Amino acid sequence: MKNYFRDGGLAVSVIALIVLLLFMSVFTFMYSPDMFWITAPFVVLISGFAIGKLIQVTRRNFQYSALITDEIKSQNKTSLYSLPMGVAITDSERKIVWFNKNFSDFFTEEAVYGGSLDLISRLPLDKLMTEEGVDIRHNDRYYRVYGNASADREEKNIFLIYFSDITDYVNMQMEKKLSHPVVMLIKIDSFEELFSSSLESETAHVTVQIDRLLEDFIAETTGILRKQSKDKFWAVVEERHIAKLVESKVKLLDRAREIQVNDRMSVTLSIGIGRTAKTISESEDYAKQALEMAQGRGGDQAAIKTSSGFEFYGGVSKGIERSSKVKARIIANQLIQLVESSDRVYIMGHKFSDLDSVGSSVGLACAVRNLGYTAHVVVDSLASLSTQLIDRIKTSEDGKNSLFMAPADAVDSITDNSLLIITDTHNPLMLESAELHQKAKQAVIIDHHRKTVNFIDNSIIFYHEPYASSASEMVTEILGYFGNAGRITALQAEALLAGIMLDTKNFTIKTGVRTFEAAAFLRKLGADTVNVKGLFANSIESYRQRAALVSRAEIYKRCAIASTTVFSPDMRLIAPQAADELLGIENVDASFVYYRSGNDEIYISGRSLGAMNVQIVMEYLGGGGHQTMAGAQLKNATVEETGGRVREAIDKYYENLG
Repeated sequence: MKNYFRDGGLAVSVIALIVLLLFMSVFTFMYSPDMFWITAPFVVLISGFAIGKLIQVTRRNFQYSALITDEIKSQNKTSLYSLPMGVAITDSERKIVWFNKNFSDFFTEEAVYGGSLDLISRLPLDKLMTEEGVDIRHNDRYYRVYGNASADREEKNIFLIYFSDITDYVNMQMEKKLSHPVVMLIKIDSFEELFSSSLESETAHVTVQIDRLLEDFIAETTGILRKQSKDKFWAVVEERHIAKLVESKVKLLDRAREIQVNDRMSVTLSIGIGRTAKTISESEDYAKQALEMAQGRGGDQAAIKTSSGFEFYGGVSKGIERSSKVKARIIANQLIQLVESSDRVYIMGHKFSDLDSVGSSVGLACAVRNLGYTAHVVVDSLASLSTQLIDRIKTSEDGKNSLFMAPADAVDSITDNSLLIITDTHNPLMLESAELHQKAKQAVIIDHHRKTVNFIDNSIIFYHEPYASSASEMVTEILGYFGNAGRITALQAEALLAGIMLDTKNFTIKTGVRTFEAAAFLRKLGADTVNVKGLFANSIESYRQRAALVSRAEIYKRCAIASTTVFSPDMRLIAPQAADELLGIENVDASFVYYRSGNDEIYISGRSLGAMNVQIVMEYLGGGGHQTMAGAQLKNATVEETGGRVREAIDKYYENLG
């Protein structure tokens, strides 16, 4: 600024002097021409000298400025070359036209004039031209890349790109993540039932094997293990070892299954892992939720709870039936107390109710009525798959106080003091009436399906028994503790027996001692197996459609897959029956039958005899169910697309088995 005023003042002074001399010359010429000619040479000489000096000073200043500019450019170039970052200049075709020393050190082989930036990163140049930077990985090192673009005189874009080596920072971050503590909760499934008939020496021998198995697992990690009780363990393991455990598909479950009790039963574990938690306390809460979910799905699996949801591994073996009925007695007593404190009771199952859903609801509703309280079974008769049972019960009624109630009527009549009992499902998306559940202030869940992630979590009682064959079996056990109120009629007992026979495929699968005890109890109440068999009868047209489905089946990886584009109101019943029938084919572990419904959704029925867990397959498609009986619904899909997705789910199932 000082030089500016100095040089500017000099120019003004010179110009003022010349103007003054010219003015004096004109004045002299007017009054004395002779004097003018005498002074004129001096005026010209002085003016020329002043102008010459002005030009000389100005030129010197310009030269000095140019020298400073060149020096700055030289310094910038030197600084850019020795900058502690990798710097490269590329053209619009991603060719490297210049780079500095650090760039050549970072990318020894790729630092070639005229070489391509693609050898380092294929990200578009506009993605690299950011002030925030973008992280890339190259040859096991990490770089944060910045850049800016400019145009040269030929109007071709050139790009200046900076590479900052952040490998140490990334490794530090990764080490922090890998060393993060994760809580594991491990429980031996059905411990009491597993060793109920074992000698003390055999029990001690097996428990030592289990202890050694878990100790060996922890020894391979940097974690710690504590035994909380005879069947529960608590462990803290670093994230790096949890990642390896997940990568191995939790082979710890397979190794536990190799331990035999009395040479006939395998030991199974339920594992809950709390991952991605911020603190150990939060990780333990996650692990508890995960363990509860693993046990609710039948055990013999690991559930991993993260901040975004659940992941499941294992679940390939059948659960061990619980011999104790203490829980059923406790639930029965609690249920009676809730009924006595409610003004009325509503009982409903799932959408498109089957014999187990309707049968368990009917048995419970009638027992509540025997206690002297108002109870109704909420069911959509037009959409039900158990119309024969519903019609038979309606026919036996006097018409004054119908047992069944439409969902809309139930929604209108329910009060804040009413009790809602949900049977044969715990999934809010599968309820007969979601609106009724939303209006209910008190809800009880009675279900046997393996637990899903989106379960109803606001119930007063959540009676969930995945080892039971059916909801009807669970209700039958509860009725045994209702006293005289549990002495229902023969027709009502047949409804419960029909539910058991449906879910066990006539006592073929998932049938334990308690299943037969429940059936014997119902038989004592007058249930006639011939009458129950009549509830499974189909029309000749339904039989033909089922036969057509079976005839179109294809075998894929020991799975029978069948489909149809023909829809009829009976297809919801025909498809599961066809799936059951396909299990009779040689070398078939599971069957899947799918069809398009009247509302343009694809319905899939999956069945197995236990060799394959169809619940896991259906979960890949957004469904769920049981190990031997599951289903799913697909929206915005064609029958052809569904076939591909079913095969992909089967492939994924076998991949996860390892």
